[in-house]
Parts: sequence; C-alpha cells; structure tokens
Amino acid sequence: MRHPQSLLFLLILLVRPGFSQAQQLWSGIISPSRAIDWTQAGVVGGIPDANWAQCGSTITPSTGTAVTINKQIAGCPPNTYVLLGPGTFNLSTGISMKSNVVLRGSGANSTFLIMTGANGCGGSWGWICFSQDPTWFGYAYMNTATWSGSYAQGATSITLTGLSKPLSVGQYIYLDQMDDVSDPGTLFVCESNTTSPPCSLEGAAGAGRKTGGVYRNQIQIVKITKVEGSNYTIDPGLYGIRWSANKGSAAWWPNTTTINAGVENLSVDTLNSPGIGGIVFSNAANCWVRGIRSLNGNRNHVWLLLATHITVQDSYFYGTKKAASKSYGVESFGTTDDLIVNNIFQKVSNPVMIGPSQGSVYAYNFSINDFINLPTFLALQNAAHDAGVLYNLFEGNIGAGFYGDIFHGTGGANTFFRNRWNGHECTGGVCTMGGDFALRLDSYNRAENAIGNVLGTTGIHKSYENGANPPIYSLGHGNTEGAVTVPSDSLVSSTLLRWGNYDTVTGDVRWCGDSSDPGWTTNCGGKSEVPTGLSQYANAVPSSISLPPSFYYRSTPSWWPNGKTWPPIGPEVSSGNLGLCTGGTYPYNMATSSAFCTGGTFTASDAGGHANSNPAMDCYVNAMGGPPDGSGSALSFNASACYSHSAVAAPKDLAAIVQ
Repeated sequence: MRHPQSLLFLLILLVRPGFSQAQQLWSGIISPSRAIDWTQAGVVGGIPDANWAQCGSTITPSTGTAVTINKQIAGCPPNTYVLLGPGTFNLSTGISMKSNVVLRGSGANSTFLIMTGANGCGGSWGWICFSQDPTWFGYAYMNTATWSGSYAQGATSITLTGLSKPLSVGQYIYLDQMDDVSDPGTLFVCESNTTSPPCSLEGAAGAGRKTGGVYRNQIQIVKITKVEGSNYTIDPGLYGIRWSANKGSAAWWPNTTTINAGVENLSVDTLNSPGIGGIVFSNAANCWVRGIRSLNGNRNHVWLLLATHITVQDSYFYGTKKAASKSYGVESFGTTDDLIVNNIFQKVSNPVMIGPSQGSVYAYNFSINDFINLPTFLALQNAAHDAGVLYNLFEGNIGAGFYGDIFHGTGGANTFFRNRWNGHECTGGVCTMGGDFALRLDSYNRAENAIGNVLGTTGIHKSYENGANPPIYSLGHGNTEGAVTVPSDSLVSSTLLRWGNYDTVTGDVRWCGDSSDPGWTTNCGGKSEVPTGLSQYANAVPSSISLPPSFYYRSTPSWWPNGKTWPPIGPEVSSGNLGLCTGGTYPYNMATSSAFCTGGTFTASDAGGHANSNPAMDCYVNAMGGPPDGSGSALSFNASACYSHSAVAAPKDLAAIVQ
C-alpha cells in the first residue's frame, strides 16, 4: 500500500498539465520530442451519463418523428437523456443535439433509425449533429487573437494579444501556425503540390485556414484554465517542438462549443439519406458515441471536425455507399485528444481516416474486409491523409495496416504500438495484390515510431523493407499524379524508430539498436533501427527490451474481460490465438480457432504466437457470428451482449493509477 503522502505527490504529478516526462508510460523507450502524454485522450474523466435522469417520456415509433425528437432534446435540462423505445423510426430530417443531453436508444438491436434526410450541420450535412456554429469544416473562424509568446514543448502558459473577443476560463481555443514552405530536413508539415519539389500530390483537401496562400495544418485544441492579463494558462500544454514565433502562430475559437453530449445504444441506417457526413461533431468537446450500429455511411460514419476529447467506443460500423474515395469509418479533421476505442469496422473502405490531428488515440479496434471498388487493392485500416497528422497513438488494433500517404500533405511523430497488422485480405475468394504492406509510409512521413507490433502474412510478404514486392515495410516512396511528382525520401526510413517488432519475413522479434542485444548480427544484419544520430528527434537506444503493456492505460482497463490476456499483442506474448488459415475457404485471414478457418488448417505460427484477438474481434467472431472474410450483409449488434462495461474507464481515474 502507498503512503498517503506518496499518493498525493503522484496525483499532483499526474493531473498537473505538462507533468514530468519521466512519468510517461513510454519513458525510456521514445524520446520526449517524438511522443506526448496520451492518457488524457477521450472524454475527460470518462463518459459521465451513467446516473443521468431521463428527460420526458420514452419516445415510440408511432410518435417519434424527427420534429418530435428534436423538440424533446431542445427542451431537456442539463445532464439528462432522451430515450427512444424499441422499434423502427423513419426520420425525414436529421437530429440536432445540444450540450449536456444524450440521445439514447433501447439497444442497437432494438431501436432502429432509418434516415431519409439530414441536417445542414454547418455545411457537413450530417444525420446526427453536435454543432451550434455554422462553420463548414469549422474553419470560417469567428474570433481570433495573435499568439505572441511561449512556444516551448509542454508550455502551459501562452501570451495572446489583439483579441477580437474576450476569452474566459473554460473556453476551448484552436492554436495553429503556417505550414513549412520548404523541406527543413526533419519533421515536415506541408500540403503544397506547387513547390519544387512538391510535398503532396493534390494539395490541400479544400478546407482549412491559410495566410498568404499558405495553409495552417498544425492545429492543437486547448482549454483555457486561467486568465491573467494577456497570459493564458492552457490544458494540455503544447505538443511537440515545432511551435515557432516565425510561422504566424495564432489562436481562434467559435462562439459556441457543444459539450458533454452523446448518442448511444441505437442503430442508424443512412442508405437513402442525402447526407454527406454521418454523426458530426463540429466545434465540440467531451462528447461521445457509444454502443451504436451504423450502416451505409456516405462520406463517413462519424465525422470529427474541430473536436476535442471525443470518445467513439463499443460500436459497429458497416459498409459505405461508394466503397471508393471518401468512404470512411471515423474521419478526423482539425482534432485533438480524441479516443477511438473498441470498435468493429466491417466492409468499410477506410475505417480510420485522419486529417490534421494531434494527440488522439486509436486503440483496440478490429476491421475486416476494408472493401473498396478496386477489389484487389488493399485499403489499409488506418490512413494519415492530410498535412498535420502528428503525435497520435495507434495501439492494440487488428486489421490490414497503416498508410501514411502523400495525397494532401505530410506529418509524422505518430506511434504504432502493439498492433496486429497483416497487410493482406481475402474476401469471397478474391485476395488483394496491390498495396499489400503492413506499414506504408510514403515520402515525408518522418520521425514515426513502430514498437512491439506483429506485422505481415506468411507466404504473402516477400521482403522486409522496400525489397521484393510486397515488403513488410514500404518506406519513403514518392508518387506521380498527372503533372505532379513527389520524389522519394530516404529520411522516412532513417528517422523511423523500430523496436521490438515481430514480422513474418524475418520470423523473429527485432531489437536492432545495440550490438550487445540479441540478434544484432543474425537478425539485424548489424544495422540499427534506432535513429540515434539525428539533429532533431534523435532517439536513444531504449534502456530495456521490456515494454509496458500500454502507452494509454496505466493498468489493465476495467472493461477488459476477466481472464483475457493483457496485453493481447507484443513480443513477450507467447501463446497468441491469431494465426494463419491455409487451404480453406478463406485463406490468409487471421483466425481465432480452427472453427474460424473453414475447411482449412489453422496455425498460430504466422504471428509467432505473439498476437491474441482483442474484445472487438471476439465480439465480431463469437457474439455476432461474423463471416471470416467480412463478406455478407450487416449483422445484428448489441454492445451489452459483447461488453460488460458501461464506459471505458478514464486512465486518470484514481483506481487505475494506484493499482
């Protein structure tokens, strides 16, 4: 048991913004210049509505028009929920949410919303809208200030001058600065396809602030906690070492931020809706999606636009209308500190699509059949698609892989930890043959961190890095689109930190950083994979080959099933239940048992025994009876049948810290 004085000191360190880097879960492994404190991601303190009261009578399908539902939401007092009863609701317009109110169904297998209309939702045309400001992409900024002081990493006090409107404690503001206009030779935030050489194929995605024609894609959303003249205390402190007085740094903010609101426990089908976005959070904070079943998204199922501390968890996302470009699951743009955890994606072209974003966590999700209208091309589970994707954590996910592309710009310093990415899919007997990489980082995706992952598929991947096609790692390749050519970039490989990853080509865990470590000659070929010699973002050789279970949770999360291996994936895991199905109906799909390997042979050796299923995969396989190749129509889903928890516990919760 801890002494009370020691416990108090620990709590002070953990709740104080910008607390010591020595307290970080990644301490001794990742350089502080390449990582942040991820434990604050998601709704602060956890989703709060477990004891909220019901507002009004339960709405039934016979009376539950969109007008009725919206009227009841609008009239609710704070900290209440509107309950939709069992049955099918046919809604000709979208639903508008407000702060401190939840829309709750009677279960995703019981309450069904059939959407034939949408809300304007500030230009995003969503089906369920968490936004009170009419701001397309949130970037028609309403209030501005000059950020004129304090840019150091971790700074929690900044100087703001020239405010167009006063700021007060509790408000959220958006900090940004201009992109790089030339290659600094290190971490590079750029979206231009007209510079020489260009840093992207298509330029900006058509949204975002810019100054003098230069976009501002490095964005961090912070909360004002204290005001003293022109000095403003913020939480969290500044992420990374890139903030600069020489890049026109500024602050801006909306008139209204939607806070503490959510949607839960219902199914929504938008096949016949003209909406563009799905569930839209724009200028929103501490809001959530939990326990939903979302079918047939158009551009996306969930859209996070200038949103911070949003949690998307325990949900099932199926299908997209186009199965092509702009066919996403959860899409982020201009976000900070969001948490996407324990979700199932089936037949979604790009389950996680990320634009400018910092400090978010994508964890313990399962995706299968990332279906795109080019059936032999592998669409990977996660994609960094725009400039300014920085300092995000991808942990414990199971799916095809990660793609840092160059279509709309560049980023870096993201961390990939304990994921099982196989880099290959087969559906209906058709297997992917293009883009089959477990980790693909195109030009200018620099200073990334890959630690403790299990990568590749035996018999598919032919080389380790940039060799015989396909390799496990595709690093630093450029591309050409029309008249634009982005050149190759050797710095992607030389700035990448790799430590403790298992891959199916070398068939071993690689600790390639010091000649005194195992495998330096036989497995590493005498080549270090730790970038110790950089002028910026250098990383010392990690002090140990022992990795923490998580970079997000300080102990086994309270929602993790009893008796299930924690952590589920990693170099020290030796009896994993994920492997390779050969000779059966569905080859090359990860299987949890021979029952999931129809007519074939299941072996765990493909992952070296280093990977177990996560709860989202267990739900898909066991409770939902999902096809092994992810084919077929949408499945019945109810989170309570899969997960016993009512909310993902906040990592800063006292019980989680002191266990």
